[in-house]
Amino acid sequence: MKQLTGLDVSFLLMETPNTYGHVNGLSIYDRPSADFDPFAAVRERFSIMVGHLEPLRRKVVEVPFQLDRPYWVYDDNFDLDFHVRHIGLAPPGAADQLAEQVARIVGRPMDRSRPLWEAYVIEGLADGRWALLQKTHHATIDGAAGVIMMKMFADESRDAKYGYEEQSWEGEEPPHRSEMMQVALKNLAVNPFRGARLSLNLVRGFADAAGITSVSGMAKQARSLLGSAAKRLDPTRAYDGPRVKLPFSTAPPTPWNKSVTPHRRFAMRRASLSNLKRLKDATGGTLNDVVMAICTGALREYLLEHDALPDSPLRAMVPVSIRTGDEDDPWTNRVSAIVADLPTNCADPLERVALCKEAMNVAKRQFDLVPAEALGQASDYTSPVVSASAIRLVSRLKLADRMNSPINVVISNVPGPREAMYFAGAKLDAYVPVSTISDGVGLNITVHSYMDRLDIGLIADRELVPDLWHLVDLHIAEIKRMFEVTGAEWAVPQTPPSMRYGGDGVEPIEPSSEELRKRIEAQREMVGIKVDATKKVPAKKKTAKKPAARKTAAKKTATKKTAAT
Repeated sequence: MKQLTGLDVSFLLMETPNTYGHVNGLSIYDRPSADFDPFAAVRERFSIMVGHLEPLRRKVVEVPFQLDRPYWVYDDNFDLDFHVRHIGLAPPGAADQLAEQVARIVGRPMDRSRPLWEAYVIEGLADGRWALLQKTHHATIDGAAGVIMMKMFADESRDAKYGYEEQSWEGEEPPHRSEMMQVALKNLAVNPFRGARLSLNLVRGFADAAGITSVSGMAKQARSLLGSAAKRLDPTRAYDGPRVKLPFSTAPPTPWNKSVTPHRRFAMRRASLSNLKRLKDATGGTLNDVVMAICTGALREYLLEHDALPDSPLRAMVPVSIRTGDEDDPWTNRVSAIVADLPTNCADPLERVALCKEAMNVAKRQFDLVPAEALGQASDYTSPVVSASAIRLVSRLKLADRMNSPINVVISNVPGPREAMYFAGAKLDAYVPVSTISDGVGLNITVHSYMDRLDIGLIADRELVPDLWHLVDLHIAEIKRMFEVTGAEWAVPQTPPSMRYGGDGVEPIEPSSEELRKRIEAQREMVGIKVDATKKVPAKKKTAKKPAARKTAAKKTATKKTAAT
């Protein structure tokens, strides 16, 4: 049994009926043989790893009246079949069919009475492939911990013997209410001192940055006195690690900076890492600068099409890991963020790369202003019932519709393994991150590199960004535009988009009727359904006008908000 940290708790507290705190990863694998059973393989692998991975077997126990941070305990009623699930796509198993299933799964809250993870084996993908969607609450792991777990699940080759064996473990009795209340009362006595010290530490940091020595000195003295008082009750250590910028001004409004609904949309595309390295060399930026510029150009084009491009730059929050590698407990959150301007007001792609580079450098320099763990510590010093009530009130009043958010979008660039990875003989073809959104920030862009590819995953509110597939296509269009402007040579041809069957808000990309018939036949034969080869597959009607109507609605909404502002 151990108590959650303040930062861990913050991901639990952020949840409302429309906002969820879980993060997700979509792994797409080939099928090593016709008789390969993905569900059986996945279930067996998880049954082994439960004994090795603490996040898989622990659940949350709340303190009475939410007076203090909750506790992790090993689930004494663990049910593997609750967590590992099996679904299938209807033929032909197109990309938008898979994305729709993913959106529906991640658009549901998790059961807090059980360990906070779910795994979905999804069969029926085109060309015989299958997918594994892992859904894990952010309270239990961060991105770096997720990478550790991913590597522990993987094999080095198709024929490699898995390196872990089943390990026994025992569930725990939840702590007694009186025990939790005793600790809660102690923390309630100490927390005011801690909170005051944190506030003065922040004041001192800002004063030092501004060169106001008199304020800095006074804050230092006051902090010292409070430290002595707090130490008598409970010793604390001053934090001397990475620091983060806090945005004080609001970002310009966009169509997705509003209160979110419970419903999600997901879209994905693939790009070549070798091509992006060519752009890096041609522009003089880093690989991350190029990625940020690609996202910036795509967002600019999208907002122009919707007549909603602000005059000032958009603002992005970029998560960063603050792990040192020396953590005693890897299964907790060690993550912070920087805030950077996106030059969406710049029309020149090359200039956008330079401006992105400058913005990221400024954000990194400002990283030293405020302790990176300040927000997590603030959660330590506040009773969860207070924080939860405040967050729910913000959601209930829909304040995101009445005031501008401090940021417009979350953008993450996660480096992944360069070598091929395998799972029970199946080769990993792609890993697409599926992140989270919140009130006021209804769009998240996450890219993940693997071998020589870059997978782009977009998650958004279903109503705020109805044409999300178009937005992800604009990222690929921006890569092509940058090659045209720089005159750089492509390392490899751009991968064409995966087949889309024509879901809501998607312009269908259809193969020939003969090719589609063969794909459907192959899918049905795989699952043992007899196929009548004489029947033809009817062509699916195009739905180009429907997204256009929604674009108009989005334009009107954006115009109204701009006028109101």
